[in-house]
Amino acid sequence: MTASKKRQNRHSRTRSDHATELAEDYVEAIADCIESRGSCRAVDLVKQFQVSHVTVNRTIGRLQRDGFVVTEPYAPLQLTKAGTKLAQASRRRHEIVYQFLIEIGVGESTAATDSEGIEHHVSPETLAAMQRFLKKGSGVFY
Repeated sequence: MTASKKRQNRHSRTRSDHATELAEDYVEAIADCIESRGSCRAVDLVKQFQVSHVTVNRTIGRLQRDGFVVTEPYAPLQLTKAGTKLAQASRRRHEIVYQFLIEIGVGESTAATDSEGIEHHVSPETLAAMQRFLKKGSGVFY
């Protein structure tokens, strides 16, 4: 494969990751809200993401169109099976990345912020390597 093709493939994957990033963040937030409060409404997402109601409603519409969320007017949001599965996978990746960053000496606040972005772009291969590192519990990273 030529260097140009490899570069194109990397950029293609990054664009694809960006396309799912918002959906992953929202379903994870909805799942967290349901878990902690018993239900999730659009206003909860407005507060969490600090965006407008219009932004949240448009995103919820896309999530509903894509089969991740079910909602009715004035009713709480509900995750579908696909939405729940996506939220669990996102949460799992987030936790692995966060713990990995902590293990290599990144401060908690920075690790929390950085893991929010990294979780969406980490490949399965890299995630598996992070898990292996964490399982070893070495505390030393070279």
